[in-house]
Amino acid sequence: MTTPYPHLLEPLDLGFTTLKNRVLMGSMHTGLEEEKHGFDKLAAFYEARAKGGVGLIVTGGISPNFRGRVQPFGSELSRPWHVAKHRKITDAVHKHDGKICLQILHTGRYAYHPFAVAPSKLKAPISPFTPKAMSERQILTTIKHFARCAKLAQKAGYDGVEVMGSEGYLINQFLCPRTNKRTDRWGGSFDNRARFALEIMKAVRAAVGKDFIIIYRLSMLDLVPEGHEYEEVIRLAKQIEAAGATLINSGIGWHEARVPTIVTSVPRGAFSWITARVREQVSIPVVAVNRINTPEIGEEILAKNEADMVSMARPLLADADFVAKAAAGKADRINTCIACNQACLDHVFENKRASCLVNPQACYETELVMQPAQAAKRIGVVGAGPAGLAFACYAAERGHEVHLYDASDRIGGQFNYAKQIPGKEEFHETLRYFDKRLADTGVQVHLNSRQTATSLATEAFDEVVLATGVVPRQVDFAGADHPKVVGYLDVLRDHKELGPKVALIGAGGIGFDVAEYITTEHSPTLDAEEWNEIWGIDKAYESRGALTQPKAESTSREVWLLQRKTSKVGKGLGKTSGWVHRATLKKKGVQMLAGVTYKKVDDQGLWIEVDGNEQLLAVDNVVICAGQLPLRELQDELQQAGQSVHLIGGADVAAELDAKRAIRQGAELAAAL
Repeated sequence: MTTPYPHLLEPLDLGFTTLKNRVLMGSMHTGLEEEKHGFDKLAAFYEARAKGGVGLIVTGGISPNFRGRVQPFGSELSRPWHVAKHRKITDAVHKHDGKICLQILHTGRYAYHPFAVAPSKLKAPISPFTPKAMSERQILTTIKHFARCAKLAQKAGYDGVEVMGSEGYLINQFLCPRTNKRTDRWGGSFDNRARFALEIMKAVRAAVGKDFIIIYRLSMLDLVPEGHEYEEVIRLAKQIEAAGATLINSGIGWHEARVPTIVTSVPRGAFSWITARVREQVSIPVVAVNRINTPEIGEEILAKNEADMVSMARPLLADADFVAKAAAGKADRINTCIACNQACLDHVFENKRASCLVNPQACYETELVMQPAQAAKRIGVVGAGPAGLAFACYAAERGHEVHLYDASDRIGGQFNYAKQIPGKEEFHETLRYFDKRLADTGVQVHLNSRQTATSLATEAFDEVVLATGVVPRQVDFAGADHPKVVGYLDVLRDHKELGPKVALIGAGGIGFDVAEYITTEHSPTLDAEEWNEIWGIDKAYESRGALTQPKAESTSREVWLLQRKTSKVGKGLGKTSGWVHRATLKKKGVQMLAGVTYKKVDDQGLWIEVDGNEQLLAVDNVVICAGQLPLRELQDELQQAGQSVHLIGGADVAAELDAKRAIRQGAELAAAL
């Protein structure tokens, strides 16, 4: 029998130990590191991924000392009494023949607390705290702390450590002129700037001995001004190898970079080209990262000799059994990461526990548990959008008889509109996954089947779940019924042609999506070379940070994105992805106006008032993207008939289209019934 992914599933011999395949679960902070009893939950989280077949897991970042913590109560491994809780994780992983490394992360100027230190006293744009410049003594002590942390990790049963030298954290801050303005032996020339990283690597290797994995996370593309030169990246890679590294993992972009590196609009495998170049210059295995979310992408990168391993973090949040499904030839059953960031990175940056939009059980393995139903029920679900799909599948898995109805001829609800937006092509994958899962779990699907209270009553359901979604909110101003005025569904669902000048009323997620849709002729997400040009990534690497002048974008439409609120347009978008959406539309000349009062629409266009000044936008069309209302017309009739009814998704709360909440709500209800 042929192996479906021969390169991806091939063991990797590291000399003193062997990894069972080429999949590395990349580091991702979950927030459980700081929660009460969080390490019990973390152990279950990592155990699920080890059981699912991952070759090597890397934990979220753990600080080697107090000043390096992410936040005031951030996790650190610096004392013998810290070891016991980490042992819970390593024991859980080793039960399934898994291997796990602890990531040692000192945040430097990215620390979100007043005790931050850095090479130089330069405030980071993403933190309100200005760091203190480290003294010589602090530098030498910090090097010892990295070694101490590695030794404690070894005692805790970890198979290795990853030294975090990228993403703009402390080690990376020493390496780049952008953040290192020192004039002593730790700054100035490249040799001086690299000294801190190399001394840490030597100290760590000396502390743990030779039969222990040390991964170094090397910043290959800083994507910020005054970052690395290409020659410095290669030189450092060779020196890191000589200092005792077992593996080199790729680091792409600083957190403050104005180039997106992981959001859904980034092409799949967009950065494997730089890993390939570094790999040619060293003899130890090198790991490719970022936007590798299918076994096919991973296999292609490895088959082309661009890397020796592939790192996936969010894809293993989305599906703990990713590797096992790939090995079994069931890749079409993988719950694919759509790189939305909404429940993972956005949560972490808001000091909430991470999870996953498409997999609400991620980081809730001990809490959101699907036990076999004690008594099987006959359940009717109305609406096959994300909420209805999630509920139906989980409920059927528990043993209930589930009938899923939708008036449309296809599943997906609002996801069918989202998947059309340039840069959101990944949403196709979620609908493919649910389509397969409905069949696997035995949900009886009834499409083209609009339900009434009477039709549902004849089915004698024990429970009815209304996941009927939303209807667009109507607007109330003079001329709202003018032929120029259309709704967002007219554009995304019915593909109504619009004129060359368009005003969008409403600048929430839908407004931004429609703006992207009507200003993009073909998606650069599907063309990596064009995407690099648009964002100014210099593949020739002729300048520091691999940055060049971004390509100017043009659109055949003149578009205004308007909102009543006086706050910044797009403020409500995702914390880690909203800036990308705003930047993308600004590149295309979309004009964003806040504090707008809508006066009227007439043959001339849309009349508005901003800051007390009335003006005419001479547009051909006005698209209403002004929010939604819940669609729950069946609820009262069903309840009056004595039917047990539950509302989930947009039918429950329609403030914004929120697939994250909808899918979680569906899962939680399924676990409870």
